[in-house]
Amino acid sequence: MDADKSAMTQEHIGEIAEFISRYLSYMLGAGVHTSRVVRNSKRIGAALGTDVSIHTSQKTAMVTVRGRDVHFMDTRVVDIPAFPISFEWNADLSALSWAAYDRKMTLKEISDRFDELVSKPRMNPVFVLFMASLANASFCRLFGGDIWAMLITFTSTMIGFFTRQHLARRHVNHYIVFIVSAFVASICASTALSLGIDTAEIALATSVLYLVPGVPLINGVIDITDGHIQIGISRLVNALMLIVCIAIGMSGTLMLVKDSLL
Repeated sequence: MDADKSAMTQEHIGEIAEFISRYLSYMLGAGVHTSRVVRNSKRIGAALGTDVSIHTSQKTAMVTVRGRDVHFMDTRVVDIPAFPISFEWNADLSALSWAAYDRKMTLKEISDRFDELVSKPRMNPVFVLFMASLANASFCRLFGGDIWAMLITFTSTMIGFFTRQHLARRHVNHYIVFIVSAFVASICASTALSLGIDTAEIALATSVLYLVPGVPLINGVIDITDGHIQIGISRLVNALMLIVCIAIGMSGTLMLVKDSLL
């Protein structure tokens, strides 16, 4: 056993607790379901010769690290930051936990690799904007929209998604962001009604699909079925609030164009 693992002092236990609390906060903040976060965190703790206990909620998490062969322990409470959903962090940080366990990495090696992974450049927002618009246009086609409805859906989604990105960068409340983004996208899509496009209603309905909180809904169900009832319900309630915000944004548009729908 290397020196890093054999020197199991109170200070070293504290360093492990500090890293694991940071690790799980990044994973939870990036939209990873709770069971995976707990498994990965415990795996890293096991790789460093410790036992890890974790309690999570929607906004905070508590981590307790105990030495296996000593009576030292350390408890940390950490706030969960609101990062954008990141499947890349999900995959990379999960792989890091396995690498730490399989390769018997030291705490410094794990921490350095973690810093390297979370500091990687994020996906280009322009690329994300284009792909989200293309995805919504594809949904429009899937639901029976014609080529003109697809073009309007693509353009409306691009404008709405750009609005969402802009407001998010300015740290506007995310419920307000969803209401405004849904209104902007749907009001742009409503031009299909004035142009007399046959499938205008489909363009209007699919223009806001990029806002549907699929990850919180899925994670909420997974958390509840895995026994993490509190955070699971919190995620489902948050997702429900976001869906209500989408409905409010679309309602504003429907109130303005209701005569065109009749």
